[in-house]
Amino acid sequence: MASEKVVHISDSEFDSDIVGNSLPCLVDFWAPWCGPCKAIGPVIEELAEEFDGKVVIAKMNVDDNPSTPGKFGIRAIPTLILFKGGEVVDQITGAVGKSQLQDLINKAL
Repeated sequence: MASEKVVHISDSEFDSDIVGNSLPCLVDFWAPWCGPCKAIGPVIEELAEEFDGKVVIAKMNVDDNPSTPGKFGIRAIPTLILFKGGEVVDQITGAVGKSQLQDLINKAL
């Protein structure tokens, strides 16, 4: 079951939902055909529950939204970028463990 806490965003919503957000935002750049993206999906949903109200957890399908991933030079997926105050704080490429993502998020809190 997909978590309603994970926000699905598009190129057109990126500036208002992520850059303009007062909370830190973790964006998962993914695609439906990507095996590692599917593997990390449940972890992203767990993080959305865990950090609800403290961090925005968002997913962007790179096939449907090519502009934003291009702006950030994303060449491989999954790539997770942590934003705070509209600026890139850190990023991780590849399917990583939950504890590594928790550490990444905690940097912005």
